[in-house]
Amino acid sequence: MAQETRIKTKKRKRKLRKWPKVIGLFFLLFFLGLVGYVYSIYGHAKETVNEKMSKDIESIDTSEVKEKLNNSDVLNILLLGVDERSDDGGRSDSIMVLSLNPKQAKSTIVSIPRDTLAKIAGKGIETKINHAYAYGGVDMSVATVENLLDIDLDYYVELNMEGLSDLIDAIGGVTVYNELEWVDEGFYKAGYHWKEGEIKLDGAKALGYVRMRHLDPQGDFGRTERQRKVINAIIDKGKSMGTVTKLNDVIDVLGDNLQTNMSFNDMKTLLLGYMDVTKNIESYMLQGENATIKGVYYYEIPDEELDKVHNMLLGVDTADTATLTDSIVDDTE
Repeated sequence: MAQETRIKTKKRKRKLRKWPKVIGLFFLLFFLGLVGYVYSIYGHAKETVNEKMSKDIESIDTSEVKEKLNNSDVLNILLLGVDERSDDGGRSDSIMVLSLNPKQAKSTIVSIPRDTLAKIAGKGIETKINHAYAYGGVDMSVATVENLLDIDLDYYVELNMEGLSDLIDAIGGVTVYNELEWVDEGFYKAGYHWKEGEIKLDGAKALGYVRMRHLDPQGDFGRTERQRKVINAIIDKGKSMGTVTKLNDVIDVLGDNLQTNMSFNDMKTLLLGYMDVTKNIESYMLQGENATIKGVYYYEIPDEELDKVHNMLLGVDTADTATLTDSIVDDTE
């Protein structure tokens, strides 16, 4: 009996020794599969960015941008949501400047109302700032915003607003808090009741949500606020692990609807060196006054507001600016 017990025990031990090999093989296959999946996404993303999305423009000096990127300096990016039209060059439906400040670990989104009165670079006329895109595309939009805010823009990102719908569908929808109750007149679906509170948006609903302005007491300002909410919701959704499995779909949508002067290597550097800017995201809208010129409505921005936003985008504290100005005056005297 003692011998039988020893034999059974030895057999049991031999069976147990096989498990570490099986587990090890499982993890090896899992790791190789994960690496293969990540590599396929990486390769697909690199090809899509460099061959379909990346396009330089004359208004931005890429060599200067590379130096700022390598030094982790403040970067300013023009975000254009474009409403493409078959009968003309389209309009910039949404105009924002995204400032990335890694040293202060924050980012700032400044919205520019599309009716803002501005001098159109290269045309020498003053009109609504969103007309710059119709006159000269992204190049003229970049130059006009630079003139208005007295800053250098380092990158631009142009997104077809119809593509926004596809992007949101690709990530499985987004959730926002709606502060205004209204009945739709056809932006999404005539008669649709937009209720106050937390709402989930698919692509079509998101377009209707951000495009409505005539039923909003705040007009274009209310619409711009809703646009910012949707953008923030997309960023938050993009951070979730559930979105990782949808990355190839997201990349395909962006490849068809987005243009930028960022290369794939630029994006990698931003991802690695500017990660902390997502810790603190601030939103701001240019503050101005309503004006009517020759029967046409405009939004006029005072010089002191432009100075304030200029400093905000460059990461300059207002108090520091005042001190610097005082010291210059003293030296002059």
